[in-house]
Amino acid sequence: MDYERIINTRVASVPPSGIRKFFDIVKQIPDAISLGVGEPDFVTPWPLRDAAIQAIEDGQTQYTSNWGLPSLREKIAAYLRLRYHLQYSPENEILVTVGASEGIDIALRAVLCPGDEVLIPDPSYVSYAPCVTFSGGVAVPVRTRQEDGFALRADALRAAITPRTKAVILPYPNNPTGGVMSRGELLALSEVLCGTDIIVISDEIYSELIYGGHEHTSFAALPGMRERTITLNGFSKAFAMTGWRVGYACAPKELLAPMFRIHQYTMLCASNMGQVAADKALSRAFETNFEDVRQMVRSYDRRRRLMVDGLREMGLPCFEPKGAFYVFPCIAGTGLSSDQFCERLLREKHVAAVPGTAFGESGEGYVRCSYATGIEKLREALVRMGGFMQSL
Repeated sequence: MDYERIINTRVASVPPSGIRKFFDIVKQIPDAISLGVGEPDFVTPWPLRDAAIQAIEDGQTQYTSNWGLPSLREKIAAYLRLRYHLQYSPENEILVTVGASEGIDIALRAVLCPGDEVLIPDPSYVSYAPCVTFSGGVAVPVRTRQEDGFALRADALRAAITPRTKAVILPYPNNPTGGVMSRGELLALSEVLCGTDIIVISDEIYSELIYGGHEHTSFAALPGMRERTITLNGFSKAFAMTGWRVGYACAPKELLAPMFRIHQYTMLCASNMGQVAADKALSRAFETNFEDVRQMVRSYDRRRRLMVDGLREMGLPCFEPKGAFYVFPCIAGTGLSSDQFCERLLREKHVAAVPGTAFGESGEGYVRCSYATGIEKLREALVRMGGFMQSL
């Protein structure tokens, strides 16, 4: 069999994830501390688990509507109105997806034709560019800089637009940098996009994880931007529900209809029990004024300050993240590449971080460390990293 001839060339052209090889090594080192996992270390709150268990015991194990449970969509609509001033109809403008990741995939497949370009801030989440490629599009990285808070600048966006530009992805708060964009910065982007037919895919999965008095602004809430924006979010980060795989996509019905068509023929629906748990998550959040979320944010904020201070003390310049749960220190001064730094840190000190190049070429000279792990482990990781820096 000539497998090289058989396999889709677009798929074959995408390299393996730059994160996974480090996870594979970590499994072989018993005392390794992983700062690479991008998921909360909190367990899903018990009332949410209990709701899912009760659904199973009640035999609620069938397919749901392709759109998702009506009660969940209604609560998502209420949540978005309350938190981000977004107005979406639960009937035909909100689609429950299998995690926000499915939302990214079907949004791109719904709007891209072969050769269409998608502008992606660089560095950004590892899946964006491959999903663009799988959809037949061309991923165009747009460099962001630490001195700009890793925000996408309006002048950089304007310079990157060509007649082939179909969409731009706005991933803020950002993975891996922890950067956020203010309302003013987003308004500047909206001015560039006015008068074009460019679609915005706004990935807001970290929208609840904001620190230092900053506030999250949804791009679709800006004047004139709702009609061109697909808003993606989910329950993984804010509600500690990564493994449940429940997300949602919101957009004008004209944009959501083709996404629904792909979802209908591929994923069908998110799991019934997972949707029940997500429904409970929002009910509990409304009842408690988001106390579970606020407790997590306070805990992350303590860890954030610990990591930033610790990295700076050992001689690694570190941008202060304003969102998500990552720090992105600059290691260029060590004379090592991002890959070399992470490989040696793991082999010599048993601490796993992720090379910045896993998130784009602009990530060279940086590494990503997740602080979504226990604070004692973070302290020990900083001690080991300090020893590594001294050895250099």
